[in-house]
Amino acid sequence: MDVLIKIAQLLVSLSILIVMHELGHYVLSRIFKVRVEKFFLFFDAGFSLFQKKIGDTVYGIGWLPLGGYVKISGMIDESMDREQMKQPPQPWEFRSKKAWQRLLIMLGGVIVNFILAIFIYILVFFRWGESYVPVDRLEYGLMFDSTFVEMGLQHGDQIIALDGEEVEKWKSIHHDIVVNETQVIQVQRDGQLIDIPIPSDMVSQLLKIEFAMEPRVPAEIGALVEGGGLVKAGAQAGDRFIAVNGKPVSFYDEFIFTTGGVPNTDFDLLALRGADTVMMEVTTDQDGKFGFYNKSYLEYFDPVVVKYSFFQSFPAGIKRGIDITKSYLKQLKMLFKPETRAYEELGGFIKIGSIFPSTWDWQSFWNMTAFLSIILAIMNILPIPALDGGHVMFLLFEMISGRKPGDKFLEYAQIVGMVILLSLLLYANLNDIIGLFNK
Repeated sequence: MDVLIKIAQLLVSLSILIVMHELGHYVLSRIFKVRVEKFFLFFDAGFSLFQKKIGDTVYGIGWLPLGGYVKISGMIDESMDREQMKQPPQPWEFRSKKAWQRLLIMLGGVIVNFILAIFIYILVFFRWGESYVPVDRLEYGLMFDSTFVEMGLQHGDQIIALDGEEVEKWKSIHHDIVVNETQVIQVQRDGQLIDIPIPSDMVSQLLKIEFAMEPRVPAEIGALVEGGGLVKAGAQAGDRFIAVNGKPVSFYDEFIFTTGGVPNTDFDLLALRGADTVMMEVTTDQDGKFGFYNKSYLEYFDPVVVKYSFFQSFPAGIKRGIDITKSYLKQLKMLFKPETRAYEELGGFIKIGSIFPSTWDWQSFWNMTAFLSIILAIMNILPIPALDGGHVMFLLFEMISGRKPGDKFLEYAQIVGMVILLSLLLYANLNDIIGLFNK
């Protein structure tokens, strides 16, 4: 069921983004009196699920959910309609229009995607505001992935700055370290300030981490799993573990480290229940689990809740859109640095779908849709033939040089671009499949 909800969110999100992107091309085409022959959500290779002609345009839904398209008269695009291009140019065709008009038509989809992302962020801030736990409220510090521990961090460290810049939100720490190529992490440990250098060869490892860090909390039962070992031992929600086989533990990471995830093994657990101590003999299951969920950090640390008025949400939404764009451009830049091995993390539909939550949450859905809208805009503006950016590149060449590339050249460029895009698509989705088997 969780997978179906993720797939549903992905399809709805992509459908909105594709329609809005193509609408950008469509509206500017009509403004400049260019005929649009087709407007399709998804590709209709061979056949379509639905189509209806209204005026000069056929509107429809294809069966192949790899994107969408508008077929603009007199333009060399993915339809590769050579017969039309052999005919004399008509006044309503793309090729008959001035270069600056054609440039705006090509930029229409990207412009709409950027505007849409900012619009969504504005509405999200206005409707839900913003909630986060500042690092200075994390009384017990953070617990880290083993990669961070290898670098010199210790469970319980409080990260206060990255390269001297103060940290406010703990959830952004991992992202900022990788994207901004942080060299030194400043932490507070036992009342002392310590600098932890980040080796340059660690970036590739940091990119692969899914669980990077979490607020450190006591080992306290938040909820029990029915039929689990703790239920059989008489445990109750709210019990706080203080010893495992006689060895004192205080925090959840210590409990996990001490028990070690050993399957089908007996443990003597000492817990605090109110003012009383309770001894329990518990047997782990075949996966080495005790059958409980630890209390969330949100039950220990109060978040900062920021509410925005209608007018305050505008600058906040614009700033978020700009920040996300800058961040994604930095991540894209990493693909061209072989030492980071960022290309190994390039993902397809499975990876994109996995970023949606397993329950339908409208705030998360719209945040992810805005994020994907920015990604779609940036990817489309790349100077690769067959993408909007490829057309823009040739149009800029025409405007600067005064010479229009020949139709044959544009045809071959389109074919090369489609081969590049299909190769990237296959590579990204192959990465997804390999990733599933490696889990």
